[in-house]
Parts: sequence; C-alpha cells; structure tokens
Amino acid sequence: MYFRERVAIVTGSGRGIGRAIALKFAEQGAALAIVDRNAETAQETASVVEKVGARAVAIKTDITVMEEVAGMVAEVLGSLGRVDILVNNVGWLKVQPFIENSPEYCERIVRVNLIGTIFCSRAVLGHMAERKQGKIVNIASDAGRVGGVGETVYAAAKGGVIAFTKSLAREVGKYQINVNCICPGMTETPLLREGIARIEGYAREVEERRKGTPLGKLARPEDIAEAVSFLASSAADHITGQVLSVNGGFVTVG
Repeated sequence: MYFRERVAIVTGSGRGIGRAIALKFAEQGAALAIVDRNAETAQETASVVEKVGARAVAIKTDITVMEEVAGMVAEVLGSLGRVDILVNNVGWLKVQPFIENSPEYCERIVRVNLIGTIFCSRAVLGHMAERKQGKIVNIASDAGRVGGVGETVYAAAKGGVIAFTKSLAREVGKYQINVNCICPGMTETPLLREGIARIEGYAREVEERRKGTPLGKLARPEDIAEAVSFLASSAADHITGQVLSVNGGFVTVG
C-alpha cells in the first residue's frame, strides 16, 4: 500500500474531487484529515473513509483565515500525530463575464483559490521541514494555463497556484519536500452539475467540451485522484515543481 502509516490533509474534501482523493488515499492505507467549510459534508466523507478501514478526522475550517488553518493543523498533529501529505484541493468559481465581476467576487475568488493554498502550505511546512520529508500537491486548473471564458479571475488565481507551486518547490527541495500541481480539465463534480442547472446554455457548452475532448469524455473525480495519488507517493520522489494536466487531451500545453 502506497500510504501505510502516512497522514494526509485534503482540503475541500467534503465532496467532489476532494472526497475522491481522500477515499483513494484511504484505500491505500493513509489516515485522513477531512477539511472543509461544511462540517456536515466533511463528516460524511470521514464516515466513508472509515468504512474502508482508515482513520479519519473531520475538521471544519475556512482556509482563507490563517488562524483557522493553524488551528486545523494543530488538531491534525494532536489527533493523528504527523502530516506527511497536504493536498490543496479547495476551489471555487461562478462562471460569469469579467465585466460583471464585483470587487467582492474577485477578492473571494483569489482568497479561496490562491490565498488558501498559501496559508495551508505555510502551516504544514515547519513540521515537514523539521522531519525532512513531505509531499504537497496543489490542485489548479487548465484555466490557469490557457485561460477560460467566464472565469478570468479564477484563471488568474489558478495561474498563481501554478507559479506558487514552482517557486515553493525550489525553496523547500533542500528539506526533501516535493511540491507539484495537478490541473484538471472540466470534471463531473457537484459544482459542474450546479452550473448546468443555474446557467442558461451551460449544458450545451459542457457537451461541446466533451465532444471536443480527444478521449470523448469529461474527467471523473476519480481520474484526478489517481494523478494526485501518484504525485504524493514514493513513486514520485524525484518529481517536484511540475504541472500535470488531467483533461483527456482537451488542452495541450508545450
């Protein structure tokens, strides 16, 4: 098992991609800290993890507040004893033309998608550096590599996650800490389904995306979880500062 006796924090793991990542780690032997703003969905994921025989603790946390993040990490260390893996999975957007974006919306997008990743990484790095080991996997987006209509500020924030990944990997490599980034393409998540229900014409756009993908399908959360599992494992010990798209070939970046 890849992660026997390892402890992983997965942010935004109450549902969607985060839940799939947490379950994948649990199946491979890890103990999990299920971190989410929604206490109810966090506990639901923890229950699913426990059903496969893994230890889990659900912690309600707003990752945009450093004091809450520090408290979360302290709770993980107190209850699970260590942190070997951090997956910065939290992400949020509302598809909307940039010209309609309010200042409040722009600030929230940046805080959730970029600042939260920075805060969580900072909170675990002292512990990881002291132990001279650790894996950080950041979830960005192909929007951060090539842009996206109706998600301009989101793309900017995710582009920041990509740059943060590359720079942090250079800084902390001396501590044997690996930092890498996954860029999902369009993925079948609850957030996507909510967008289809809320936005006129979005279902057609999603179908066009599926047809335009060389593999002929959108990603499942489990597809993203497999890539994260690899980068967090010992199989990727000599991989750091890298960005991997998981998108069925829809976007290719040289």
